[in-house]
Amino acid sequence: MSDTNALAAWLRLTLIPGIGGETQRKLLAAFGLPQAIFAAGRLEARHVVGDRADLLFDTDPADAIARSLEWAGQPGQTILTLADPGYPPALLEIADPPSLLYVRGNPDLLNRRGLAMVGSRNATPQGAQTAENFARHLAARSLCIVSGLALGIDAAAHRGALAANGDTVAVIGTGADRIYPARNKDLALTIAERGAIVSEFPLGTPAVAYNFPRRNRIISGLARGVLVVEAAPDSGSLITARLAAEQGREVFAIPGSIHSPVARGCHKLIKQGAKLVETASDVLEELGQDFLPSSRAPAASAPPTNASPLLTALGHAPCSLDELVERTGQSADTLLPELLTLELGGLVAPLPGNRYQRLAQ
Repeated sequence: MSDTNALAAWLRLTLIPGIGGETQRKLLAAFGLPQAIFAAGRLEARHVVGDRADLLFDTDPADAIARSLEWAGQPGQTILTLADPGYPPALLEIADPPSLLYVRGNPDLLNRRGLAMVGSRNATPQGAQTAENFARHLAARSLCIVSGLALGIDAAAHRGALAANGDTVAVIGTGADRIYPARNKDLALTIAERGAIVSEFPLGTPAVAYNFPRRNRIISGLARGVLVVEAAPDSGSLITARLAAEQGREVFAIPGSIHSPVARGCHKLIKQGAKLVETASDVLEELGQDFLPSSRAPAASAPPTNASPLLTALGHAPCSLDELVERTGQSADTLLPELLTLELGGLVAPLPGNRYQRLAQ
């Protein structure tokens, strides 16, 4: 926002402890803008939110306001309010949109057609590779990949989008001036440079456990659908999926082995009506629109064709990974990413027992 006084009033409203989102929305509904709330005075505010109004007039977060204004004045850093024209319309559709969004990077990405990708922090190597490949393919089709910057599936999804020179948004559960987890520092800095990092929490907010489930409504709210790659039955990813369904978003899940603990959450979602996803095309078809290839997508992200040498080696009968290693002379580590790319292109299906089947085209 260009009006510093108006932004300061928004910051004052949101930086006072005890004045949460519900109270903020009641006041905004009654008075319009934050400046009008404070101009109306204590007694008028009490008619709307009772004794909580006293917090508005007895608390002075001047130092925090000054720090936030200084932060927003730096290049590549923005604070969006509910009244800002750049505030993402998708979040206005949810029941509890955040009053403020602190953004590092390009705030315009919050208005792009997005797909949220979430999953286990303790992802299997295959799960992380699946997430990265899906994100690469979908970002190359001009979908903005939204996730939470956590270890495991989230980080893999962000990496996949960046590998396709696509768009990605990380919604975090700390202040926008902090990076958590520290192991994702380099990834976070790249996202801030080439994508966007978003938080509703005040600057300086540390990593507190209950903030992470809360931010999940923003992850799902920014997107047109949520794709769960790997998840335990009681994981936060299922919270995101539930929120997505409540918000009217599509819910997708990738199945896995019946013996894998991180597949059970996905199987639970599929039983509850989530769309079973085997290829990136499944997601695009369900979203119901043409997604054109991104002009920034690298040539390597082009979908596979039936001319693939690996398909020739696979033949038309089920084949184990060990047999493919023998036929091609390549290592399993080299073959697995290629096989996953063929799966995403709808050319190969995985079978029990670490076997693969070529699909008729």
